[in-house]
Amino acid sequence: MDIVIGIVIGAVGGAVIAVVIQNVVLKNRKMQLIKDAENEGESIKKDKIIQAKEKFLQLKENHEKTIKDRERKLQSAEDRTKNKEKSLSQKIEDVNRKEKRIDGQKKNLDDKIKSVDLKHQELEKTQEKRVAELSRISGMDPEDAKKTLMEALKDEARTEAMAHIKDIVDEAKLNANQEAKKIIIQSIQRLAHEQAIENAVSVFNIDSDEVKGRIIGREGRNIRALEASTGVEIVVDDTPEAILLSCFDPIRREIARLAMHQLVTDGRIHPARIEEVVAKTRKTLDEEIAETGRRTCIDLGIHGLHSDLTRMVGRMKYRSSYGQNLLQHSREVANICAIMASELGLNVKLAKRAGLLHDIGKVPEDEPELPHAILGMKLAEKHGEKADVCNAIGAHHDEIEMNTLIAPIVQVADAISGARPGARREIVESYIKRIKELENLAVGYDGVTKAYAIQAGRELRVLVESEKVSDLKADELSFAISQKIQTEMTYPGQVKVTLIREKRAVNYAK
Repeated sequence: MDIVIGIVIGAVGGAVIAVVIQNVVLKNRKMQLIKDAENEGESIKKDKIIQAKEKFLQLKENHEKTIKDRERKLQSAEDRTKNKEKSLSQKIEDVNRKEKRIDGQKKNLDDKIKSVDLKHQELEKTQEKRVAELSRISGMDPEDAKKTLMEALKDEARTEAMAHIKDIVDEAKLNANQEAKKIIIQSIQRLAHEQAIENAVSVFNIDSDEVKGRIIGREGRNIRALEASTGVEIVVDDTPEAILLSCFDPIRREIARLAMHQLVTDGRIHPARIEEVVAKTRKTLDEEIAETGRRTCIDLGIHGLHSDLTRMVGRMKYRSSYGQNLLQHSREVANICAIMASELGLNVKLAKRAGLLHDIGKVPEDEPELPHAILGMKLAEKHGEKADVCNAIGAHHDEIEMNTLIAPIVQVADAISGARPGARREIVESYIKRIKELENLAVGYDGVTKAYAIQAGRELRVLVESEKVSDLKADELSFAISQKIQTEMTYPGQVKVTLIREKRAVNYAK
């Protein structure tokens, strides 16, 4: 029993001890949880404080930035306002100055009007006095005297007006720097070359009509062989000592002419010999064409031209445009382009090159269906010419847009060369007619004794009678003739009217 009680008591004591230990452990865990919670709370508190500071700093920075932007905008608006005020003040000052100037001009105008009124009154009084004097002296009616006086005043006023116009024109010439280039171009228009008129027919001269029969041959076989070999129509008619060679291609005509000359000189004329001579002549002419092209390039100082382009330049010698030899025209255009480019400060070599090649589209081998300017541009591009030269060739008749300054120079030079008097057959008659009309127009004026058109119609010299035309009236007459030419005639460039008045005193000692 005691043992049992002891065991029970021991068990109860152990349980109590276990409970006590458990309570102590729970208490310690509780304290640890509280401590951890406090630490975690402190950490969270610190984080929140840091976040709050960062947020505050960011808000502060944004606020300062906003304030600065507003200040900048306000400063800009203030600057604009100041500028507007300044501009407005300047405009107000300008308006005030203009008002003062207008007031001064108005005052001057009023003074001038008063002065004109006074002069008008004086003029009326003078006119009345002159009318009365004329009436008294000549016994004319007042109305007739008035008309006579009015005519005299009109002549005097017109003469004075002409003097003023002459002064104004002289002053304009002194200040007209822009006219210098026009003067250069107009001076180039006076460049003269030999006129070459060609057509589709060449004449082959022979010593006697007996040669015609040998050229025709038995039953016409020789002439048929010639026509077949050369592609030229040979016309043998009743024209004495002459045979006509007809073909649109000047090179074929030249081959036929040279071949016939060799055949006639040699005396052996038969189909086989004809074919042999024509073949040799064609080869010789091809070599001459190439040599002409090379010589032309050397004369103009053009280097590095492709051999095909050189041959095309040589072929120009046997081509014509409206009766104007194409090679002569191209050389002339090249020289004019070089002069104009030099005066304008452009590349002289490129301008001269473009001027020489501008019409190569007229002398191709295959004759394609293209405008000669476009064809010439394509040929130049094919043979490696520069873009400026190609554009000038293609644009000289406005088929394409001009992209360089050389292009208008080539166009103008081409027009100058083609439009100069006597250059082309189609305008020779109109040129002669215009020259005669120019002289007749001046001779129609009273006091003009003779009129001569010189310098290809660029200048008209008018000789007048000194008894009928005074020095003052000479200016008026010169101006009147120039105005009539300007309104009634069509002409390239300008026409200078030079009026010559001289006083000759002739006496004889006997």
